[in-house]
Amino acid sequence: MDLDIGFLILGSAVFLVCCFITLCLFLILTTSKYPVVRRSKEEKSFLNPADDKCMPFPSIEDPWSVNLSVVVPAYDEEVRLPPMLDECFEFLEKRARDSERNFSYEVIVVSDGSRDKTVEVAHKYTTQYGCNKCRVLDLKPNRGKGGAVRLGMKSSRGSVLLFADADGATKFADLEKLEDCLKELAKDDYRAKPEDVAVKQAVVCGSRAHLEDEAIASRSIFRTILMHGFHFLVWLFAVRSIRDTQCGFKLLTRESARVLFSSLHVERWAFDVELLYIAQELRIPMSEVAVNWTEIEGSKIVPVWSWLQMGRDLFLIWLRYTIGAWKINKNK
Repeated sequence: MDLDIGFLILGSAVFLVCCFITLCLFLILTTSKYPVVRRSKEEKSFLNPADDKCMPFPSIEDPWSVNLSVVVPAYDEEVRLPPMLDECFEFLEKRARDSERNFSYEVIVVSDGSRDKTVEVAHKYTTQYGCNKCRVLDLKPNRGKGGAVRLGMKSSRGSVLLFADADGATKFADLEKLEDCLKELAKDDYRAKPEDVAVKQAVVCGSRAHLEDEAIASRSIFRTILMHGFHFLVWLFAVRSIRDTQCGFKLLTRESARVLFSSLHVERWAFDVELLYIAQELRIPMSEVAVNWTEIEGSKIVPVWSWLQMGRDLFLIWLRYTIGAWKINKNK
């Protein structure tokens, strides 16, 4: 009897090992080591509503030409986008007026294959503020949030680059908190010395970690367990220095954005984790700052299912890098 149980355990272990080896071989043989970024000719330009002509986007490989770029990924966001952009432009326009130095900015709305009137809504802001301050990148087909943010970043002109969610859950004025932290990491103020900060390495993450106790009080035990499980998997497989990897409010220097998004593979919800994993592996200075955050109705995330998917993606991110199926492009 004991012998039969022993053979059963041994057989199961051998089977699991064989399955794991098969999975690893499959990933190595079917995965590109470096990301393949596809972008159509139409996606390389933006519309200027003033004369109804298309103009080419610049490249992140070009030198900086504005102080700040704000990248806003948007998928079917015709309802939630206007309040966010109103708050964003109000803040940036006031800063531009009040700044003792010449402060310049751009906002790039990346419509990720939207099926509603997201593009039309965004173009109204281009008409209002001009295409030097507001540009719309219309992606077709849908890439996923990570893919949208990457192409927005690659089309930016800023010395520093912020990506901010279209729902406006984070108060845009909290950009100042991220800027203060970036100043400490980069040892310079990008508004005073944009040319110096642009070539330095630094990533600052907005964080909702301070709100966890409040969130736990309003969640079911099952969802709380899933949340803690996801955080543990992030810590175990990917990033250990950032508590909240998923907050959609992150500020990067131009050089960090160029390097990180050149190596990013994941185009869906787990892209933040891979982005910070790459930064951790390259020893890019990172920090996180508590921000004001309010849950806004209309989220595209289905809590339980999305967390399970991201948990799977976390394991696969770790596995692919561990076995060499994915590589970080350190020559960029």
